[in-house]
Amino acid sequence: MKKIEIKSAKFVISNSDIAKCPQDGKPEYAFIGRSNVGKSSLINMLTKRNKLAMTSSMPGKTLLINHFVVNDEWYLVDLPGYGYAKRSKSQTEALEHIISSYILDRERMTLLFVLVDSRHEPQKIDLEFFEWLGENGVPFAIIFTKADKLKKTPLGLNIKAYKERLLEQWEELPPIFITSSETAQGRDEVLQYINSINETL
Repeated sequence: MKKIEIKSAKFVISNSDIAKCPQDGKPEYAFIGRSNVGKSSLINMLTKRNKLAMTSSMPGKTLLINHFVVNDEWYLVDLPGYGYAKRSKSQTEALEHIISSYILDRERMTLLFVLVDSRHEPQKIDLEFFEWLGENGVPFAIIFTKADKLKKTPLGLNIKAYKERLLEQWEELPPIFITSSETAQGRDEVLQYINSINETL
């Protein structure tokens, strides 16, 4: 496997309005998942920049669309998490609008990476989110996070359970990656996949 080198990764802009997102035409790879799924840690691991995305033990801290430009070639986009229970109804609705407007209306979004905590069996909220993406024809891949927290057998069983649930509704599975921000497992595979898409654009 060809290693993809991250020569540069820098923050560009945060906002809640897709009209204010960068307009330079670079492809965008967006990352989303339930609150506390390890999104910031994964972004930092992929880019090898420890403080590029701010990590927090407090779930639900990402409230805006955050653009980071990588190698001056493509954008890594950090989206707000979904499913954080301790938000007011108005906050939840505002975040849902930000998320859905970006995913459905942002033409430069090339692929959505949906992060799933590998420690858990299939969660209703994740399955419903996959279903919504399917209904709207959104291209996506799944990244299972925190693989270092489980032994190989339970990890495999959880991922198998997700695949089986997805195949109840889908004819074929989306690309699936297994990662750990602690050990950098899956880093090369995710970056290679992004690179392979970029080469076709």
